[in-house]
Amino acid sequence: MDFNHVPVLYEECISNLNIKTDGIYADGTLGGGGHALGIGGCLGKDGMLIGIDRDMDAIDAATKRLQRLTCRKALIHDTYSNIKDILHVLGIPGIDGALLDLGVSSFQLDNGKRGFSYMQDAPLDMRMNQGDAFTAYDIVNGYDKKQLTDVIRKYGEEKWASRISSFIVKARESEPIGTTGQLVDIIKAAIPASARRDGPHPAKRTFQAIRIEVNSELEQLRQAVDAFCDVLLPGGRLCIITFHSLEDRIVKEAFAKRLNPCTCPKDFPVCVCGKVADVVKVTGKPVIPGETELEGNPRARSAKLRVIEKKR
Repeated sequence: MDFNHVPVLYEECISNLNIKTDGIYADGTLGGGGHALGIGGCLGKDGMLIGIDRDMDAIDAATKRLQRLTCRKALIHDTYSNIKDILHVLGIPGIDGALLDLGVSSFQLDNGKRGFSYMQDAPLDMRMNQGDAFTAYDIVNGYDKKQLTDVIRKYGEEKWASRISSFIVKARESEPIGTTGQLVDIIKAAIPASARRDGPHPAKRTFQAIRIEVNSELEQLRQAVDAFCDVLLPGGRLCIITFHSLEDRIVKEAFAKRLNPCTCPKDFPVCVCGKVADVVKVTGKPVIPGETELEGNPRARSAKLRVIEKKR
């Protein structure tokens, strides 16, 4: 299956990265290589593009798509939170910019075999790295009611979490829940009809929650923000695109802590901890897609771009 991912906030990302032709830039969520192609296209032969993805299918697709780039390239099958180790192995002390386009890719959603979509019937999988052993099946069939409720409520912000988990536990008593279609039917049965008439697909929040749990997405993000800030060279920029409030909150808070790292009690008249910011804010309010982009790519609707720069 081909990657047909439409890069979200493409022009805004390329502009905010402030790309130098001989710089080193990392795309930590390579996907099909849409953003990476734009970044690499701004680089000369002395520049370097580092592409990282947990999904080997993404690495394979991007390898083909980025062939024509004249810059140096290193495409790495790994998790973006491991950026420090990745750079160490490559012998690179720092980078001039990085992009993280979070969440599930269009390819993963559209590939019926991967189990990410509530619109297609498939085995309960949802692994971004197919080499991992832990799947959505293990959560749906192995977590007890409290664990399921906690995951669905925390990561899906689903008000019917307790009822959905009760229905899941009841349904699996007769036989394991093996497919996304079965799970969707259970969720629909759990949510009252009156609550299903408006808003997003009734399974959207639960599927998001299970996917986040399978892939430890929010923990990876927490680790990654500081790690990427640490490896930025002076003037280097970090661009992060989020797609839901949980991701955006983590990025916003991590940036705020980096911008004001002082740990002194608030009633201290002067700072005595000595911690000073090593970054500056580039974007105040997050950058969001315009109407033209939304018409061509409805999946971009919830996207928010935040940018930070390492002090020069």
